[in-house]
Amino acid sequence: MLFESSRIKLRKVTKEDTELYHKWRNDIEVIQSTNPSLDVYPINATQEFVDHVILGSSTAKSYIMVEKENEISIGIVSLINIDYKNRNAECIIDIGEKEYWGKGYGSEGLKLLLDYAFYEMNLHRVSLNVFSFNDRAIHLYTKIGFQQEGNSRQSLFRNGKWHDIIHMGLLQNEYFAKQ
Repeated sequence: MLFESSRIKLRKVTKEDTELYHKWRNDIEVIQSTNPSLDVYPINATQEFVDHVILGSSTAKSYIMVEKENEISIGIVSLINIDYKNRNAECIIDIGEKEYWGKGYGSEGLKLLLDYAFYEMNLHRVSLNVFSFNDRAIHLYTKIGFQQEGNSRQSLFRNGKWHDIIHMGLLQNEYFAKQ
């Protein structure tokens, strides 16, 4: 099945996911390696974001990652800035439940999203941005086939230091070659 692996399944984000997403979005440990601003959001800002950006956008598709054995929602994967004409999109992944970090769930979720992007949507290119200190994510993305295409030097100030934002991309034919 397209939206299932051995341990997880993807389901569309719904309005009922707002509180869960709000919890993840405001957990400093979770957003430390994914959100440049580290802002804490009030619930009404998260509701507006879910309504307009996640659910109300024609250029985004977001899915909750559900751990199948216990039916626990553990994170979110998204394609954003979908450009249908040029067959491009950007992908985002956040594992919101920290006990699932480092256990391969991110890899499974990202592969399901990329299968959808390349096999079903017939996208030509998927890109992402990653903070230079996020070694685990960089390793995962490289293993899946993403290539570094550039970086924004010292554009992120975190924990008293400047860090780069690395831009990575994966082409459809490269993804198919790794399958």
